[in-house]
Amino acid sequence: MASTGGNPGANPDGKPNVSAVSGTNGKTANAHASSTQTQNAQSQNTNDHEIKFSREHGFFDRSLAIRWTIVLIFSVGLFLFIHFREVRVEVLELGTVAPRYLVAETNFSFADEDATMMLKQEALLDVSKIFLIDPDTIHKRRFEFENFLLYDQEWRKQAKLSTFDEMYKAIEKLTRVLLDVHFSDARTIQKMKELGFKTSNYFELAPFDPSQGAFFPEKVWDAIKNTAFDRQVFHIGTIDFIIDYFSNKIWRLKEDMVAEKKLRSAIQAKIPAKFTEVLAGSRIIDQGEMVTTRHLAMLQAMKESLAQKRNLWHPRTIIASLLITFLIVLVSYAFLRSLYPDILASNKRLFLLVAIALLGMGLAKITEFILLKTTQNLFEIVRYPLLTPFIAILICSLINPGVAIFASALMATLLDTIMAFERQGFIFSNLLVAFFAILYTKSLRKRTEIFVVCAKAWLASCVLIFALYLYDHSSLGVGLLADIASAGIFMLLTAILVVGLLPIFESLFGILTDITLMEYMDPSHELLRRLTMEAPGTYQHALIMGNIAEAAARSIGANGLFCRVATLYHDIGKLPIAQYFTENQQSGVNIHQLLTPVESAQVIISHISEGVQLARKAGLPEQFIDIIKQHHGTGLVYYFYHKQLESVGSRKDLVNEKEFRYAGPRPRTKEAIIIMISDSVEAAARSLDDVNEESLTRLVDQIVKEKMEDGQFEESMLTFEELGKVKKAIIKCLLSIGHFRVKYPARIRKDEAAVEAGRA
Repeated sequence: MASTGGNPGANPDGKPNVSAVSGTNGKTANAHASSTQTQNAQSQNTNDHEIKFSREHGFFDRSLAIRWTIVLIFSVGLFLFIHFREVRVEVLELGTVAPRYLVAETNFSFADEDATMMLKQEALLDVSKIFLIDPDTIHKRRFEFENFLLYDQEWRKQAKLSTFDEMYKAIEKLTRVLLDVHFSDARTIQKMKELGFKTSNYFELAPFDPSQGAFFPEKVWDAIKNTAFDRQVFHIGTIDFIIDYFSNKIWRLKEDMVAEKKLRSAIQAKIPAKFTEVLAGSRIIDQGEMVTTRHLAMLQAMKESLAQKRNLWHPRTIIASLLITFLIVLVSYAFLRSLYPDILASNKRLFLLVAIALLGMGLAKITEFILLKTTQNLFEIVRYPLLTPFIAILICSLINPGVAIFASALMATLLDTIMAFERQGFIFSNLLVAFFAILYTKSLRKRTEIFVVCAKAWLASCVLIFALYLYDHSSLGVGLLADIASAGIFMLLTAILVVGLLPIFESLFGILTDITLMEYMDPSHELLRRLTMEAPGTYQHALIMGNIAEAAARSIGANGLFCRVATLYHDIGKLPIAQYFTENQQSGVNIHQLLTPVESAQVIISHISEGVQLARKAGLPEQFIDIIKQHHGTGLVYYFYHKQLESVGSRKDLVNEKEFRYAGPRPRTKEAIIIMISDSVEAAARSLDDVNEESLTRLVDQIVKEKMEDGQFEESMLTFEELGKVKKAIIKCLLSIGHFRVKYPARIRKDEAAVEAGRA
C-alpha cells in the first residue's frame, strides 16, 4: 500500500511536460527562456528569503503604517548619524616628525600642560620643610626621666602632692603628644590651614641646625602642656615638674617626608589648568618638528573650538544633512526594489535590515567617541578601525550576501565621509575585510566558525596594512605592529558581538540560518528521538529522502542543507498514527483492511495537521511547518481514491474527490518542490523490481509529469532547466544510495547439500 499521494506512470519523451513550472500559468518554454537575468536573480533571491524567513505574514508584516514607521526610524537615525559628526583636523602621531607645518584655523585656547606644570612648581616654592621630633630622642628622654624617678627621690620634695603612678601616667601622655608634634615656618602652616589640613599640632620654629638639635620656645611647651594634661586628672605640681624637666633638653628633629608629600600633592591639585590663547593663523607646529603632547593638545582644542563654532541648527547645515539622508534612502530603496523586492514587501525583513544598519552606525559612533575623547590618545594608536565587517557578517548571515555587499559599501563610504577617520586606506581596509568576511560567512554551519571567519578577515587586513606601509614608504616598526594588533582586537570584538547577537536576531525575527539548521539536525531532538522509537520506518524514509533532496537542491544551487533538515521533520505527523503507514507495519497486519477507503484517506491526510500541531508545540521554525503543509501540496491520495472508485463501479460522480485530497497549499519554493518530488520518488522506487537507470528515469519522469498535470508546480519558482537538473540528480542519487541491491540467490545449508549429494 502506498502511503504517499504519488502514483507511478509513464512519460514517453522523458522530459518534463510542464506548462507552469515557474508559476507562469501557461507560458511556453520559449517565453520562459526569454526572461531576463534580472528576473532570474529576483526569483532566486525571493526563494532564498522564503527559506530564511517564514512565509506567514501577520499584521506587523502587512501594515503600511508600520512600514512607513520603519522607514522614518531609519531616516531619523541616518540623519542624526550624518548631522552630528566630529570635526576633522590634521592627525599627528606622538613622537613622530611633522611632515608639514600646521597653523590654527580659528582662535582657541588649550590646556597648556607645560605652563600648568610651571605654575605648580612655582606654588611649591612657598612650602618649606616639615619636621617632627625624632621618636628615638623622645623615647630616650622618657627613659632618662623614668630612671630619675626611680633612683633620685628629690622629685618628691619638689612635687610633694604627686605620686609615682601619677608621674608615670603623665609621662605616657606627654610621649604620645610629642610624637604628634610638627614644626615648620609660618607660611607653610598658613598654607596648610587654607587647604583644610589639621594644624593644632603644628608650631613655628626659628631656623636651627638639624645636626645640633633645637630648644623649643616657652610658647611651644605651653601649647604642649595644654594639649597633653588635663588639670582635673593631674596635679599642677606634677605638670610643672615634668614640663620643667623636658623644656631644658635639646631635641633632635627629623624631616617628615610623608606630611610634605601630602601637602605638595594637595597644593598641586588646587592649581587650575593654565589655558593659553592661540590666534587664528598662528603656527602650531613646524615642518620637521618632533610632535609632543603639547602639539596634540593644541590640535584637539582647535577641533573642539571648530565644533562649537559650527552651528548645527543653522538652516543650511540642516538642509545639507537632510539632502544627504534623502539620497541615501533613495539609493537604498532603488537597490532593494530592483534586486530584493521581497525585503520591501515584508516589514519584518525591512526592520531587521534597518536594525542592523542602525546598530552598526551606533557602534561606529561609540568607537569614534572612545578613540577621540580618551586621554590616552588612542586615536593615534588605532589607525585602522574595522567597523564595516560587523554589519557585513550579520546581514550576510541573516538576510543575503548581495544585500551585505551593498550595505558594506554604503557603510564604508559613510564612515569615511562622516566620521573623523581620515587615515589613508581606511575605506579600502573596511571594504576589503568586509568582502572577505562575506565570502566566508556564506558557508557557516556552526556559531564558533564566526571566529574563524573573523580570523581570516584579520589576516587579509594584515596583508593590506603591510602593503599600505610599503606604499607610503613608512618605517616597518612599532606602528605596523600596533595597527595589526588593533585590527585583530576589532575583529575579535566583532566575532564576540556577532556570536552574541545572532541568536537574538534569529529568535526575534524567526530567521532560519544554516547555523540553526545544523542545530536541528541533532538526533537528540525530542521529535527525532520519538521518530526513531515510535516510527522507525518513517525515520529511515526521512533519512534517505533527505540525501536525495539535498543532492537535487545542490544541483540547482538551492539550499541543500534546508532540504536535508526539513525532511527529517516533514512526516512527524505520523507519530500519533504510525501504524497506519506501511513503512511502520512490521507485523504484516494492515489496519486499513478494517477501514473504508474514505476513512483510510482521511487518516493518511491527517498526518499533515497532526504534524503542524506537533511542530508548533515543539517550537519548530515556520519554514519547517511550511514544508509539512506543502510536501504533498493538494495532491490526491490515489490508492484509496482508486479503491473507492472500484467500489462504486468506477463512477466518478459518486466519489467526492476533495475527500481524498490534501489541504495544501501547493509548494511555493524550489526546496518544497524538490522535497515533494523526492518524497514520492523514494516511496515509489521501493516497489520497483528491476532497479537501473532506465527504470528510475521512467519512474521519475512519470511522477514529475503527474505532479505537473495535477497543478502542484504552479506556485513554485522552479524553471524548466532546473527541473531537468533536479531529475538527473535524483536518479543519480537513487542509483548510488545503496538501498537497492542485487538479489542474491539463497544459500544452501550444509545438511541440505549433503542430502542432494547423496541423491545424486
